[in-house]
Amino acid sequence: MSNRLYVGNLPYTTTSSDLQQIFAEYGTVVSAHVITDRETGRSRGFGFVEMDSPGAFRSALEGANGRD
Repeated sequence: MSNRLYVGNLPYTTTSSDLQQIFAEYGTVVSAHVITDRETGRSRGFGFVEMDSPGAFRSALEGANGRD
């Protein structure tokens, strides 16, 4: 099972660093990437976070689900 989470409905001002800081409270973040438009460089409003363990993955999934 992958420890990678899809994170949607992000404000366009959210950076990959912001995403990493948000998910760090649930465990060790291996990577965090906000997806950007190739031509404009603007955030597309979603990203991916990879956690280091299944336990951290589950904590992040439960803790961040529905969070503003």
